[in-house]
Amino acid sequence: MVTFLPSRPGRLADVPSFDRAIGGAESNVACVLAAAGHTARWVSRVGADGFGQHLVEGIAGCGVDTSAVRTDATRPTGIYFRTAGDRGTGAHEVAYYRAGSAASAMSAANVDLAAARAGRVLHLSGITAALSGECRELMHELTAPRRGRPLLSFDVNHRPGLWRTAEGPLVLLELARRADVVFVGQDEAEEAWGITGGPGAVREALPEPGVLVVKQGKKGATAFETAPQAPATFEPALDVDVVATTGAGDAFAAGFLSATLRGLPVRDRLRHGHLFAAAALTTPGDVAPPPARHHADRLSALDDTAWGRLRLGPGWTQAERATEEANTP
Repeated sequence: MVTFLPSRPGRLADVPSFDRAIGGAESNVACVLAAAGHTARWVSRVGADGFGQHLVEGIAGCGVDTSAVRTDATRPTGIYFRTAGDRGTGAHEVAYYRAGSAASAMSAANVDLAAARAGRVLHLSGITAALSGECRELMHELTAPRRGRPLLSFDVNHRPGLWRTAEGPLVLLELARRADVVFVGQDEAEEAWGITGGPGAVREALPEPGVLVVKQGKKGATAFETAPQAPATFEPALDVDVVATTGAGDAFAAGFLSATLRGLPVRDRLRHGHLFAAAALTTPGDVAPPPARHHADRLSALDDTAWGRLRLGPGWTQAERATEEANTP
């Protein structure tokens, strides 16, 4: 979707103007992965309008392959407006205009399935499943067991306001059980599935994924692996001066997947997730450039005490580059 960001804090009713940007869970992850040096492709549908053109050009400008994006001549591109408030507060407002959009009409018949399955990792979001019955059928097709299937990553992204039926939580649970890597917030698991008792209880309800990451908000995140004798791994979140929370979950997934593609151990995967999320939290838009790879590697290698002392504010991802440039002869 095209995102409209407010020019100042306040209610949507009071904000006089908005800045246009790119939004969408899967495209956010693709853009961040491309910025982190990976080859990324975005597969979707947009309307034959200026907004669709803006999305394709903007996402391609981030280094993402958009050759598999299709244009729908009869449906518009989805858009949404949001306030500058934190998503976790009552002051946060989001107005979606995506019903009947080109993306909501995606199906196994009009999406390039071969392109979607061609990478090492296929990342999907529960938001797509909420858009329409056709989208749910597409998600079931992409998550079906099959020979040669790429590593399947699934972010639950439970959004109650998008579901028009009560089956949403069950659909998300089924999709999560068919994935290889699953991201879910502890609060999401409680809201969607009534799971209380912490990350361990979520794992008991979701034993199937090879890797399950339970995000615990400001506290941190816990990863479970199915490898024999593999204990749960918890890594605390970083101390961050938050500018906006939108896009942080997508950035976390991108950081974790980036480290996964590089074969890093689970502790480092979690830490890269936290670092990428910190980049998003300290910028106002939905997509933020992640820290340079060597910078993220250096920070993730810190001992537990040094990691716990880190405090990151706006511009922290650029500080390392500025220091290097200043020290370059």
